[in-house]
Amino acid sequence: MLPAIQSIDSLVVRCPNWVGDIVMATPVFQCLRQNFPHATITALVRPYAKGILEDSPWFNFVVDCQDKNIKGLRVIRDSFARTKPQMGLLLPNTTHSYLTFKFAGVPQVYGYRRNLRKCFLNGPSPIKEAGKFKPMRMQDYYLELCRFLDLKLPDNPKPKLYISDQLQQKANARLHSYGIQPSDLVIGLNPGASFGSSKCWPPEHFSALAEKLHKKYGCKLLLLAGPGEEGIAEAIVESCSVDIINTSRDKIDLAELKPLVKRCNLLITNDTGPRHYAVAFDIPHIVLMGPTNPIYTKRNLEHSVVMQKDLACIPCHKKTCPLGHHACMRELMPTDVFEACISTLNGIAS
Repeated sequence: MLPAIQSIDSLVVRCPNWVGDIVMATPVFQCLRQNFPHATITALVRPYAKGILEDSPWFNFVVDCQDKNIKGLRVIRDSFARTKPQMGLLLPNTTHSYLTFKFAGVPQVYGYRRNLRKCFLNGPSPIKEAGKFKPMRMQDYYLELCRFLDLKLPDNPKPKLYISDQLQQKANARLHSYGIQPSDLVIGLNPGASFGSSKCWPPEHFSALAEKLHKKYGCKLLLLAGPGEEGIAEAIVESCSVDIINTSRDKIDLAELKPLVKRCNLLITNDTGPRHYAVAFDIPHIVLMGPTNPIYTKRNLEHSVVMQKDLACIPCHKKTCPLGHHACMRELMPTDVFEACISTLNGIAS
C-alpha cells in the first residue's frame, strides 16, 4: 500500500455510470474492503444504479451522485462532510468527476491521468497505441488503479452481486405471480440496451427465437425489459405466437433484476447490463454483440457464448448504425442463436 494512504480511515469511490461497468468494477470494491477492513467506505453512484450495490458488504454509505448542478454538488459535499473521506478513487475518466470530488473537499484523489484532469491527480496513464487509447478489459482497467495504489488484489477477481433474503422473497412472490415454478426451465430474454439501438437485436428475431425455444423445451420465457424499453418488449410479444412473460409493465428496478436473472437457466441478451448480472451469478448466457469491441468485456466468460458477425464496420461504437443497415445485428440469425442455445442447454434441460 502506498505510504500516503496507509493511515486512511475514510475513503470514497466514484462508481462508473453504466450498469455493466459497475458490475465489472465490483472486484475493485472487494479489493478496497479487503485492504481497508475498518475504514468507512462510501460509494458515490448515480441514483438509478444504487440497486446494483444493494446488500453488498463493501460500503458503509451509498451517496446519490447528482452532480450536474450546484444544488446536487452541495448535497454531495454535505454528505461527505459527515464521513470526511481522506481519499477518493475515480473510476470514470471524466474531468467532471474529478471536479466533483474537489468541490466536495476530498484531499487526495486517484484515478487515470487523462483529459484535463491529468495535471491535477495521482494515478496511472492509460496505454496508448498509434496515438489512441488501447482497448483493455474493463475489469483489468479498473483493477489497475488498485495496483497503482499498491493494494493486495483479490486472488481470483470476478464480478459479484448480492441478494438479501428480503429481496429474494420479493422476487419469489413475483415469479410465483408469473406462474413460474421451481421445476420450470426458465429462459430469459433481454432485448434492450440503454446505450442505443445499435446494440439491439431486432424484435422479430427475438420472437422467432422464442417460438423455437418454446417448441423444443416447453420453457417459460421471461422477457426482461427496463424503463424506456416497453416498446421493444411489446413488439416482441405482439409478433410472437407463444406466451412470453413481459416484465416491462412491472417496472423492475436494478435491485429486483438480480434475483430474476439468477432464476434463469439461460439468458439471451444484447451486450448490455444484465449480461454482467449473469456473469456475477454464473448463469449461462448468450451475448448478441454488434458494434462493440469484445475486448472490453473479455473476462470471466466461462458461462458465456459471445456471438458477433465478422464485418468490416465492426467495431464502430456508435449509438445508431452510421451505415443505416444495422447488419451487425440483423445478420445474427435466430436459427444460429437457437443452435447456440441447444449447445448451452445440453445437460441442463431434460
